[in-house]
Amino acid sequence: MPAPLPHEFLPSVPALVVESDDIQDGERLPDLHVFNDWGMTGGNQSPHLRWSGAPEGTRSYAVTCFDPDAPTGSGFWHWVLFDLPASVTELPTGAGSAPDFKGLPEGAVHARTDYGTKAYGGAAPPPGDPHRYVFTVHALGVDKLGVDSDTSPAVVGFNINANLLARGFVVAHFGV
Repeated sequence: MPAPLPHEFLPSVPALVVESDDIQDGERLPDLHVFNDWGMTGGNQSPHLRWSGAPEGTRSYAVTCFDPDAPTGSGFWHWVLFDLPASVTELPTGAGSAPDFKGLPEGAVHARTDYGTKAYGGAAPPPGDPHRYVFTVHALGVDKLGVDSDTSPAVVGFNINANLLARGFVVAHFGV
C-alpha cells in the first residue's frame, strides 16, 4: 500500500484546479524535471503550473512538491515556495530553478528543500518502485506566511495549513 499523500492527513478544503503544460496527473515525470545529480541526468527544471478557482479572500499562494514514497520515514520535500502574490496564477517552466528563477514573481520566497537548497530539486528516487511527486498549490488567507527562507519545510507546511483556504495538486511519478 503506498504512503498517504500529505493532504490525506489534513481537513478537507475547497479544491483549486491545477494544470500543467509539462506534467500530467498520473503520468511519468518528464526528464526535464528530474534531478541532475545523485546518479540522475535530468534537466532539474521546475514544471509549468497554472491554477484557478481560488476562493474569495485569497491573499497569496504557496507551491510545494513532495515525495511521500522516499525511504526516509518522513518523505522528501523537492520544492517549497511561498509568498506568491494573489495576482499570480501561473508559473513558467523553470521559475523555481536556480540560478535564474526566470518568471518567479518578486517577493516569492524559496525555503530550504530536503536537498538543502533554496530552489526546485527534481526527482531522484533510488532504484525500485516509482515514486509519486505531488505538486500542490495552496491558496492562503495571508499576504505573507511570516517565515523566512531558512525555515524548515515542516514549519513552512504548518504555516501553510494554518492559513489554508483551498488546495489543488497534480501527481506525477518517476522511477529508475
